[in-house]
Amino acid sequence: MIIGNKNFDENRTHIMGILNVTPDSFSDGGRYNTLDAALRRTEEMINDGAEIIDVGGESRRPGYIPVSDEEETARVVPVISAIKSRFDIPVSIDTYKSAVARAALDAGADLLNDIWGFKHDRGCAVAAKEYNAAVCLMHNRADTGYNDFLNDVIADLRVSVGIAKEAGIPDDKIIFDPGVGFAKTLEENLYITNRLDALKELGYPVLLGVSRKSMIGLTLDLPKDERVEGTVAASVIACVKGAMFVRVHDVKENARAVRMAEAILNSKI
Repeated sequence: MIIGNKNFDENRTHIMGILNVTPDSFSDGGRYNTLDAALRRTEEMINDGAEIIDVGGESRRPGYIPVSDEEETARVVPVISAIKSRFDIPVSIDTYKSAVARAALDAGADLLNDIWGFKHDRGCAVAAKEYNAAVCLMHNRADTGYNDFLNDVIADLRVSVGIAKEAGIPDDKIIFDPGVGFAKTLEENLYITNRLDALKELGYPVLLGVSRKSMIGLTLDLPKDERVEGTVAASVIACVKGAMFVRVHDVKENARAVRMAEAILNSKI
């Protein structure tokens, strides 16, 4: 799969490093919301093994307050432009708003990561097509009353694919994200993480994003700054289940764990 100028091997698990340029993200709010800090963090993540950087300008923590398109754009565009001018690495924009998406793609973003899978703003699909960007369609819904959880998730993702294809986005530009932490109970989050193989059977690469999330905190009874090991465990499961990407804060630890898991899975005598 080609994202930007990089060809990602679909038989490996690649590391997407999280760069929140927000004052209020649940885990690292305010740490990287200046340009210099964002660039230092980007360089650190690249050195630690990140192969793509995901830039977000609006917090998604529980109870978050949405920001205007203008403010979100002002947060992400200078960072994306600077990363693309200084580093040879693909950049993802984490947004569900077409105005922000278009500005970010114009600034050089290579992938549009939409937490609503184009169902909030179909203009995101149009923008992605115009810029020939890859897209990550995350599962999300307003109604959490599932009839058949796994099949409902798959059906919801098919709706997102339909929007993408209606806009002209080809299959080889589409990634699925099961949406851990969004419109799901703890048990549903654990279950969908264990069924990444079922999503992969639909024919699209899968991205897992559970880094430091409440699924880990509730399972292990740990605060957000003590969830590294839980995240690493989820990344290894993702690798075993065939996920193509894991989206993480702690790049070094997850990259090492994934490489070790791949060495075991691919061993031959």
